[in-house]
Amino acid sequence: MTKRPEEVALMAAAGKLLADVFAQLDRLDLVGMSTMQVNDLVDDFIVNTLGARPASKGQYGYAFALNASRNDVVCHGVPSPADVLQSGDIVNFDITLEKNGYIADSSKTYLVGAVAAPAQKLVQVTYEAMWKGIRAVRPGARLGDVGHAIERHARRHGYAVVREYCGHGIGREMHEPPQVLHWGRPQTGLVLREGMVFTIEPMLNAGRSAVHTEDDGWTVRTCDGALSAQFEHTVAVTRSGVRVLTMRAGEKMPG
Repeated sequence: MTKRPEEVALMAAAGKLLADVFAQLDRLDLVGMSTMQVNDLVDDFIVNTLGARPASKGQYGYAFALNASRNDVVCHGVPSPADVLQSGDIVNFDITLEKNGYIADSSKTYLVGAVAAPAQKLVQVTYEAMWKGIRAVRPGARLGDVGHAIERHARRHGYAVVREYCGHGIGREMHEPPQVLHWGRPQTGLVLREGMVFTIEPMLNAGRSAVHTEDDGWTVRTCDGALSAQFEHTVAVTRSGVRVLTMRAGEKMPG
């Protein structure tokens, strides 16, 4: 379950490349683009510029380089030429990248064009909730501390945490133990140790927490049609705290 220092270094290298992918997305004017166009750009950049592999492609039979989850889609949104982004949308791009045998996983929710204040707030609070969870990571802490920090922040702002999906260990495989829940009780759950690597990826809904999966077997939506947002980083437990392996340029851990 724990990784050797040389393995963490390889995962950090993959994480740096994945941060470069998001830097490319940051430069796009998403209004009028289809989610398939974004997928194709990401696929090409990972393979032909970074010399890496889109790790989601072929995983569990999935055919694409990313998940594109727009508005009331909670996660696992499938890119499509017909799914055209409009001003006012929010959309999460969830991307995994493998380099030299190790995988990094990260996601970011983008504001598309002019976005209404309530949607902006949901996205901001979801980002903050992810960091609340990350800041709870240290040797000797427990996974319940991470989930509690996320859930407390979400509830304080009136949002619901999706419970059907969680963070996960990661390394040579995309999904490894442990499961990292985004809710919990302090001082419960697995004790964190130096060398553990996992994702923290809360999904917050503006309405109820209930979700359902569409007939395609992938796309997960809120049951009430309310907006949902998500952010994700891959983190490693260090001797003194936590290291974010997928940290993006200009991004800093809140104080």
